[in-house]
Amino acid sequence: MLTVVALGGNALLRPGERGTAAEQRANLARTAPVLERFAQAGPLVVTHGNGPQVGNELLRQELGSAEVPPLPLWIAVAQTQAEIGALVEAELRRELDLPVAVVLTHVVVEEGDPAFGEPTKPIGPFYDEAQARELQHERGWKVVPDSGRGWRRLVPSPSPVGIVELDVVRTIVDAGVVAVAAGGGGIPVLARNGGYEGIDAVIDKDRASALLASLLGARQLVVLTQVASVFRGFGTDAAEAVGELVPGRDDAILDELPEGSMRPKVEAAFAFVRETGGRALITSADALKRNEAGTRIVPASAP
Repeated sequence: MLTVVALGGNALLRPGERGTAAEQRANLARTAPVLERFAQAGPLVVTHGNGPQVGNELLRQELGSAEVPPLPLWIAVAQTQAEIGALVEAELRRELDLPVAVVLTHVVVEEGDPAFGEPTKPIGPFYDEAQARELQHERGWKVVPDSGRGWRRLVPSPSPVGIVELDVVRTIVDAGVVAVAAGGGGIPVLARNGGYEGIDAVIDKDRASALLASLLGARQLVVLTQVASVFRGFGTDAAEAVGELVPGRDDAILDELPEGSMRPKVEAAFAFVRETGGRALITSADALKRNEAGTRIVPASAP
């Protein structure tokens, strides 16, 4: 049974950490053992997020812009995809005792996606208002105040519609190799002139993971995050863990979930289950270690 596991949350970074390579590898060392059960059950593909790492890379570029020219955002996505992939591969190879390959993955988006007309994803360093307005004028950015900490750039977050290296990932998996792919949601590209061109955007890694899982014919999608399960009323005294969700029957829960955190994970899980008839699981690595169930997403036809 092919499983796609999407790493996020404290699988890579924990609150208060700076994001050093040593911190990330230590966190991965704590997460990697829980992946063994999936590797034993069949082929395994691992995806991961890169939000903080892209932010750090953009900050490095901004601080060094007087000496070297900043690179496009889609190149920053590629850079962090490779660096995180190297860390993930090192820990998985050691823990699973299996061959592991990192696939630099381009993910296709559509030029007409409404997200390009309304950027919503804050990214990169914080600026004061004067700096932000100057960058808006010089670089054509959309900037907004964010979290009371300053102004930030907004970028589009279009929906993924294709995986360029799908056949490569499939070949690797069929050869018995653990594939690390679609890191950070993938490098966003447009299909143009018989090829692909990078575009400045970020793709939600859970949506890209669900698409990759569906196209590979996976039977299980596992989304690892910071909390043990999906909660109704999260952060309140009335918070209640949800043990099972069924797409179609439980779609109303989406309106209760935070747009920037749990909602995309549940939407991605619902999409995968609808498309494949497989199953999904949203939980944390720590919960898996304790053999806690997490939130299962199952098709309506499941017994």
